[in-house]
Amino acid sequence: MMRDDDIPVTVFVKSASGSEIASKLSGYFVLKGQEFRFTAIAFGRIGGHNASIKISKTNLDKIGKMGIDPEQLQITIQRKLIEGDIILPEGSKPPPSD
Repeated sequence: MMRDDDIPVTVFVKSASGSEIASKLSGYFVLKGQEFRFTAIAFGRIGGHNASIKISKTNLDKIGKMGIDPEQLQITIQRKLIEGDIILPEGSKPPPSD
């Protein structure tokens, strides 16, 4: 299984809605040329920034069969969301950072 640092994944956020404190995100990530959908809740301010990611069990099983640890992949995607290492739809801007 690949370690967290070795997982080459690109994260795309298609939509985000919510407030300054929490946002609901939907998007997909590309892993070994395959697209997988996800949803997430991203929140911040008190206690720092964090994101809770939801990937379907079917997709997690497919990812495991690709030789990638699904839990490590979720950590990688979570880190990318928090750090802003994502691709947004054309014309949208990232939220202002405090």
